[in-house]
Amino acid sequence: MKRRTISVETVAEAYLTLLAERGIEYLFANGGTDFAPIVEAVAALDAKGTRKLKLVSVAHENVAVSMAHGYFLMTGRPAAVMFHVNVGTANGINGLANCARDNIPILFTAGRNPITEFGKPGSRDTGIQWGQEMFDQAGMVRELVKWDYELRHGDQLEDVVDRALEIATMAPAGPVYLSLPREVLSAPMSTFSFRDTPRRVNNAAPGADPAEIERAADILVQAERPLMLPQMAGRTAASAAAVADFAERFAIPAVEYRALSNSLPTQHPMNVGFEPVPLLYEADAILSVDAIVPWIPVRHGNPPDDCKFVNVGADPAYQRIPIRSYPSDATLAGAVEIALPQLAAALETKLGKSRTRLDARRKQVADIQAKTRAEVAARIDSVKSMTPIHPVWATYCIAAAKGDDTVVINEYPLISRFAPFPKPRTYFGTPSAGGLGWGVGAAIGAKIAAPHRIVIAALGDGAYMFGNPTAGHMVLRALDLPILFIIFNNSRWEEVERAALAVFPDGRAAKANRVPVADLGPQANYEHMMDVYGGYGERVERPEDLPKALERAIRVVRDERRQALLNLIVGHR
Repeated sequence: MKRRTISVETVAEAYLTLLAERGIEYLFANGGTDFAPIVEAVAALDAKGTRKLKLVSVAHENVAVSMAHGYFLMTGRPAAVMFHVNVGTANGINGLANCARDNIPILFTAGRNPITEFGKPGSRDTGIQWGQEMFDQAGMVRELVKWDYELRHGDQLEDVVDRALEIATMAPAGPVYLSLPREVLSAPMSTFSFRDTPRRVNNAAPGADPAEIERAADILVQAERPLMLPQMAGRTAASAAAVADFAERFAIPAVEYRALSNSLPTQHPMNVGFEPVPLLYEADAILSVDAIVPWIPVRHGNPPDDCKFVNVGADPAYQRIPIRSYPSDATLAGAVEIALPQLAAALETKLGKSRTRLDARRKQVADIQAKTRAEVAARIDSVKSMTPIHPVWATYCIAAAKGDDTVVINEYPLISRFAPFPKPRTYFGTPSAGGLGWGVGAAIGAKIAAPHRIVIAALGDGAYMFGNPTAGHMVLRALDLPILFIIFNNSRWEEVERAALAVFPDGRAAKANRVPVADLGPQANYEHMMDVYGGYGERVERPEDLPKALERAIRVVRDERRQALLNLIVGHR
């Protein structure tokens, strides 16, 4: 295997070079005293004109991790983040939880507090380096990562980086954690030798057990009322395409309940919406595709007792979740883009006379879609004049204003039923872990990955605040990237309120004027955030003003290439 040898000055310079050679395009960083060797390495690479890795300084770790999350969703490639020792790691854990549950591969790194008190380049030289020392820095993140390690010597650099990326991208993908002691990165190094191509597992996608494929095919060929529930399959383009093809080929209605991304365009012949009921009650077979929560028993009830279940996914048992009791009669443990075509091939051989059922199901689904369109139109008409602006009307107006190729990042407020998406993977929804503040950074990461596409971030006011928006707007200004932020401002944690009223529908909180804890206080003038960052801000209170306001904001983003923010004063759903 061919090796390359390059001249470097420090281990940090070799490290940054190797990341780029291994396909890491971006490092989103929030620095501290541990970054001294990284700073020097960047300067050295720039002076030589050899730096390939793009380093983006981000003023908050939650934004940076969410940027890596959004970047992966758009590109299918992992990014790296680096933070300041233990405290920076702690600030990034919220975003790390989102990546862990949604199987997003990122190289999550942090400096390691200097180990030595004297005697080496990088030894402790400031007071906080005693206070920041920990017995086990990685212990904070171990439950949320697939692998953690500490770089101990420059000689092991290639093996450590290749191992980290190997594990991060191996299905089921996920984040890994690497800590980087300052003395190790600061150590002098004159030359660095590495393989052009690592001899490692490279994005291996497992296929399902043939016996389980046959069992699943038998279940589906006998089913008269099958239902597909894809949830996180839209994470990659290949898995989304596999879902769309399978549903259409075998006439299986699909519900994208709480989807991470839309695998199906709205007009797909088998797309029956976003809520599993009432089809859940009638199903005799359910095909759960990469669905961590295919339905919620307390909210939706359950399917019939004799309903059969086929589960497909790289980790269909979701082994990292302590309690999860959804049934499985056939389990296809394989990457969706591999397992579904395998199942399709087996199913084709078994269809025979049952092909006539497919035509009947297509007619039934067409009838459901027609009924849904009528219900959606009636609902929109009933709320279009409401003040404060109704979220359904806001959703409809946003959908009408955006182009088909627009990327929408939705952290809670957008109601999918009222927003058509003609293209797959143009909608990305709240991560299953629910770590608030994802939307701001995810939208920035998506825009970095697709700079020529319009990106809209639809955010609740609580989610916007959790997103560390000052850090987000600062990054956009620095990179000269425009995004449209649409804040659904109801001055409350609506999910907190909804949960309280669901558990205690006749309780004291339900009788109060404002639900305790859920109340966010006075309505903020978020539009003025744009005054600080050179963007366009507008407050919208009347429903009839919203279409023109959206038109103005999109024009600013598209033509003037400035970020924009609409502060929508909205009511309850």
